[in-house]
Formats: sequence, C-alpha cells, structure tokens
Amino acid sequence: MTPETRYAELVRKIAGRPGVTNLSEGRGFGSSGQLKVGGRIFAMLVRDQLVLKLPRERVDELVKHGEGTQFDAGKGKPMREWFVLSPTSSKRWLPLAQEAMTFVKEET
Repeated sequence: MTPETRYAELVRKIAGRPGVTNLSEGRGFGSSGQLKVGGRIFAMLVRDQLVLKLPRERVDELVKHGEGTQFDAGKGKPMREWFVLSPTSSKRWLPLAQEAMTFVKEET
C-alpha cells in the first residue's frame, strides 16, 4: 500500500470527527495533505511520510525506540513536537493520529 493510500485511509477514518477538518492540498511544511483540529494541524503527509504533532517527551520516546525521527521543515533544525514515522515502523497510523489529535485539541 502506498503512503498516499494509507494517508487517504487515515483521513477517511478520522476526518468526520468533531472539529476535525481535512485539507487535501496542504500548504504548510511542503505537505500534500493535512488533518486539523480546532484549526491547527495534527497530522500531515510530507514527502510520502506521516508527520504528527505530539508532546516533546512522546517524540523523544518514539525516536529513542527507532520508530522515526524529529521533523525538520527544511530549515536545518528539528522541530521538537513534530514526529516523522519511519516507513519501517510497526506503529499503526490511526492510534498515533488519534494521539496527535488529542494533544493538539488539549493545547487549544
């Protein structure tokens, strides 16, 4: 399954939830799609990889366990609360996206 197909499936499962919007043509960070809650991005597909906004400690934990890396928006400095899921990770996209959605929702 391609990353685009996986992302489309994720959008189908999560976009209808209260306060969640889907922008199929992303504008931020060079993304090709964004999921937002309360007007703030919590998940996006960037260069065929799932990128999620999570608490810094959670990002550090996932990176430490080899599940992915911190996201760099092309400015040469990783963003502490943004995580790029490795294509080889066994982590499921939906639970991570739900975790990111909850985190962003609680921030607002």
